[in-house]
Amino acid sequence: MLVVETIGRIRREHFVQGKTIREIARDLKLSRNTVRKVLRSAETAFSYGRQVQPLPKLGRWTEDLDRLLAANAKAPVRERLTLIRIFEELRALGYGGGYDAVRRYARRWSKAHLSATASAFVPLSFAPGEAYQFDWSHEIVVMNGVTTTVKVAHVRLAMSRMMFVRAYPRETQEMVFDAHERAFAFFRGACQRGIYDNMKTAVETVFVGKDRQYNRRFLQMCSHHLVEPVACTPAAGWEKGQVENQVGLVRERFFTPRLRFKSYDELNAWLMDKCIVWAKAHPHPERPDRTIWEIFEEERPKLIPYRGRFDGFHALPASVSKTCLVRFDNNKYSVSASAVGRPVEIHAYADRIVIRQDGRIVAEHRRSFGRGETVYDPWHYVSVLARKPGALRNGAPFKDWVLPAALDQIRRKLAGSNDGDRQMVKVLAAVLSDGLPAVEKACVQALSEGVHSADVILNILARRRDPGPPMTIMTPDALRLRHAPVADCARYDQLRSA
Repeated sequence: MLVVETIGRIRREHFVQGKTIREIARDLKLSRNTVRKVLRSAETAFSYGRQVQPLPKLGRWTEDLDRLLAANAKAPVRERLTLIRIFEELRALGYGGGYDAVRRYARRWSKAHLSATASAFVPLSFAPGEAYQFDWSHEIVVMNGVTTTVKVAHVRLAMSRMMFVRAYPRETQEMVFDAHERAFAFFRGACQRGIYDNMKTAVETVFVGKDRQYNRRFLQMCSHHLVEPVACTPAAGWEKGQVENQVGLVRERFFTPRLRFKSYDELNAWLMDKCIVWAKAHPHPERPDRTIWEIFEEERPKLIPYRGRFDGFHALPASVSKTCLVRFDNNKYSVSASAVGRPVEIHAYADRIVIRQDGRIVAEHRRSFGRGETVYDPWHYVSVLARKPGALRNGAPFKDWVLPAALDQIRRKLAGSNDGDRQMVKVLAAVLSDGLPAVEKACVQALSEGVHSADVILNILARRRDPGPPMTIMTPDALRLRHAPVADCARYDQLRSA
């Protein structure tokens, strides 16, 4: 094949230097037909392409290979065969040729048949307040010295491109609710539509087309904020391409290099600041003369006003053990002793759990995301101590129990007496009826008077519970005594001496 340098030399030697075709062919060791072709065509480059590929071994097997390649292209991505597997399938049918011929044919087949489905998209345009997009990503951070994979919720306003990013330990429904609450509170409103993929926390069943059966609690959240949920076509990420791009941007700009934080609260505060700084520093892609933050401020009045907090919890029933414990998410939480023996309902939020029984709250704890942990509230066991005061000394809920200063001082003083545990239990039991502030004040008064007995503390509480002295009544003159009695105990001594 002639290279462009040789073609250029042929043309210069003939048209500039005036050499004949014979002389050029002798000097460059080319045939005269080749030199003649270059001069007559006026082309500066030639390429060779075989018009007909003979395929001596593969020729009679091309129909079978076309069928295998077409079936493989229609299969789901995870079920598609490699080209080696397709070659083996063809060999099983009787093909005796080599793999290279199959590989070259498959490459030409792919270019011819898959070019129509190449990744080409239509750019989308959204009105102010029309839609937002939601998605999850998994990022790696160092949390309190431990390498941890965190689940990051991404919310993006489709018109202004304003982003909201928040990290969670889980990707569960209560985390979805919390992410929406915090995003809408930050935006000060919601959009008319929310665009999602078919995540299990929102979509229970995918039907043909755009029909979906949404989760009931998810629909309640959307109804509260007046949002219409829209689910994308499966495996069609371009329908929410903005938030897909945001995932890559946040991973590259925020989470690289690997972040180090002590808690999720610290990480999320940092992410919030980064979102605001990014929006204020970068121009809007469609209006480069304005920043994303400026366009976001223009879009804010068009949003649906924030409707207030949605009670976004995930509810599930549970039973209470005889040790006043409820199991949830591989951990145990204590409940009030009065709840033993009857089922309860756990309301799991993103950061806490609330346990209810017959409509009343029997426990509330900060949520733990470890495994095999037991979270106690010692006050749940105080009513049990009335029957078993000895448990105060070795009971697991009471280890490292931090009491208010006055109560702790009373406990240390009573520890030296024989019935110290029983007396301390009486003081703690009074908290259930009188409240912790009242008991603490009674302990302070008892200590100021130099005593620490439980009976004294209970007496102080009883006197404070009693109403004040009765109101003074004006005595009429007709009933007034002429000689008011005088309290004089010496008169009894006079009677004895007499």
